[in-house]
Amino acid sequence: MKTLQINAGQGAYNVYIGPDLRFELSKYLPKSYDKILIITDSQVEQLGYLKDAEEALQMETDQLYSYTIAAGEKSKQLNVFEQLQTYAIQKGLDRHSLIVALGGGVIGDLAGFTAATFMRGIDYIQVPTTILAHDSSVGGKTGINHPLGKNLIGAFHAPKAVVYDLSTLRTLSAVEKRSGFAEVVKHGLIADKTMLNQLMDEVQTLENIRPSVLEEALYNGIKIKAHIVEEDEQEKGVRSYLNFGHTLGHAIEAEAGYGAITHGEAVAIGMLFALRVSQSYLSLSFSYQNFKTWLEQLRYPLDICKELQVSSLLDRMKLDKKNQKGQIRMVLLKEVGEPQICTIDEQRLFTELTSFMNEVME
Repeated sequence: MKTLQINAGQGAYNVYIGPDLRFELSKYLPKSYDKILIITDSQVEQLGYLKDAEEALQMETDQLYSYTIAAGEKSKQLNVFEQLQTYAIQKGLDRHSLIVALGGGVIGDLAGFTAATFMRGIDYIQVPTTILAHDSSVGGKTGINHPLGKNLIGAFHAPKAVVYDLSTLRTLSAVEKRSGFAEVVKHGLIADKTMLNQLMDEVQTLENIRPSVLEEALYNGIKIKAHIVEEDEQEKGVRSYLNFGHTLGHAIEAEAGYGAITHGEAVAIGMLFALRVSQSYLSLSFSYQNFKTWLEQLRYPLDICKELQVSSLLDRMKLDKKNQKGQIRMVLLKEVGEPQICTIDEQRLFTELTSFMNEVME
């Protein structure tokens, strides 16, 4: 097992990374709790991970509860959030209770936001079960979607621990692997050229990616995010670099309809676009075409662009949280490992996006 400490403004917490950690959850709780609520989804429950977590936590309290939501991005909305709040009230949770987020990025965001707002904030821990959640479980961002945009409602609320059981990754579908792997690649693009080159050299398919390669990449990705979060927890500066690829990625998710494409797959397309803009805007030397070929080889669904209109995507991009004074701001790369935030003229962005959409549809 590996352990990383995150020194957050709300207090330091540990990230535990290793196999079969869900069977020992009680060991990683920062203190004792009278009541514990596990929030998970139907897919995680079906895989038996909820049962494993319940058995591991039964020794901690005789007031252990669980709530299962439908799996998928469509559950990350206000009415489900309200259901969770209602259930917590009905079960008598208080400020000395704990919420356990057992699942992928949707569960982490939703359960974390529930914890952030219930009685103005109670403790929670993240127990991620997907590759994607290696990114979302660290850093304290929580939230839900609005019909007009992704993650527009939320709060910063750091977990008390992150328990990353790598054994749960063995049951991921090809789509889930692609979704999570995109965020791994993102960390290489913004901070570690060596890591990126190794991934592009060694990973030619996600169907049978070597566990050692994936585990090392996940560990390095978490280290990169931890370093950035420690420097800028509230996303007032360098933490925005973690949104590389997300300006267009979030727009694609919202425009296609939540659940039509996974978060990571949309971000992969967004990163490809950001690389193209970086070439024309900052003279990036990294090969956009080689990266596009690699994404196609890994079966990222670039063809979803055929179904989307440039003008509608641009309208969605105008709602991005990085924007200021009505101007669209994107994270671009001067070189791999050298991100910067740039304000992009709307007309130029429309031209870039039109050309990009035509290219990926060829």
